[in-house]
Amino acid sequence: MIRILSGAGRYADPYHDFAATSARIARLAATAGRRVEVVDDVEGGMADLAGVDLLVVNVGNPQPYGSESAGLGAARAGLATHLRGGGSLLALHVSATSFPTVPEWEKILGGRWVRGRSMHPPYDHAHVLVNTDAHPIVHRIGDFSVWDERYSYLRISPQIRPLAHHRHEGADHPLLWAREHEGARVVYDALGHDERSYDSPEHQAILTAAMAWLVA
Repeated sequence: MIRILSGAGRYADPYHDFAATSARIARLAATAGRRVEVVDDVEGGMADLAGVDLLVVNVGNPQPYGSESAGLGAARAGLATHLRGGGSLLALHVSATSFPTVPEWEKILGGRWVRGRSMHPPYDHAHVLVNTDAHPIVHRIGDFSVWDERYSYLRISPQIRPLAHHRHEGADHPLLWAREHEGARVVYDALGHDERSYDSPEHQAILTAAMAWLVA
């Protein structure tokens, strides 16, 4: 089963329509040959992942509502059990800002948004550079343009291998990577600000391939 955690409550924000983007992700996930469900109880949906092959995280930063919550401990434990048991993880876009009091979140993803350092240029028709054939996820996918935000200056582990990036202020900034965390497969995709991002055929192809790799 593929479970999509969709930002709601503490994990919603005024900048992202999580319900709309999660619905688009669910349509792509259906091609992976697994049952797909969208859950907007983020911590509850993470606490019990029995039967879930792939967890997709499409959520915001709960920091404005307070750093801790009653369900966070169970959510952390559930994620750890999921990954140790062979489950996989796909984290999307603003999810890199989330779980600010969970240090293992950055270790699992291989990077995170850092307040006061990370940024993105204005939303526009962004040019994405793809490391074609570096990984099955981007096999035969060339550079493309997409309406989206271009995350920049994330804090990124030196262990990640970027599969796509953009150039800003003379530097390359990774937008997509795949890795293993203690044997569990993990993908982070920084794209996906709104539905227009999911209109891109190349972005659709990348996500479809990512989910196929994650559940293989």
